[in-house]
Amino acid sequence: METKTNKYFLYLGVTWTIIFACMSFYWAMGGMLGVRSLGGEIYEMALNPDPSFIVIVWITGFIKLLGIVILMLLLASWRHSRIRKLLYFTTKTLGLFLFIYGLLNIITISLSILGILDFKIDHYAASRRLFFWEPYWMLGGIFYFFSVKKVSSPVVESHPFS
Repeated sequence: METKTNKYFLYLGVTWTIIFACMSFYWAMGGMLGVRSLGGEIYEMALNPDPSFIVIVWITGFIKLLGIVILMLLLASWRHSRIRKLLYFTTKTLGLFLFIYGLLNIITISLSILGILDFKIDHYAASRRLFFWEPYWMLGGIFYFFSVKKVSSPVVESHPFS
């Protein structure tokens, strides 16, 4: 299987990931801008953070940075098709996961706003998540998913008299 990297989407994915990780690092250092928009228990924990909560937020930021490693590995010319296949499927799977995660959250938050589901999240956080956070997840999924694609192997023609 031959793969081709779409550098435009790859670099958008890297930028998206850096911003996403930096938000975690900012919050881990005590920053509060945007925390209220997360709502629920995360917001409550951020108001009076336990040291273990801060550690988890730091770890979350570093885990997010692993996405950059995966995306940047797509730029290398790998001799082994197994590595190319693994990177292809990993990137596509991550893209699908990010997109579906955001989409499912949009659905569940919408159902909560309509009173069908009962979440402990205020209207402010629900609206911010619905119109910012969840589309942000989905956008990242699009960037990752379209960072790589399958391409047809070139057909080598052999001449019968050569």
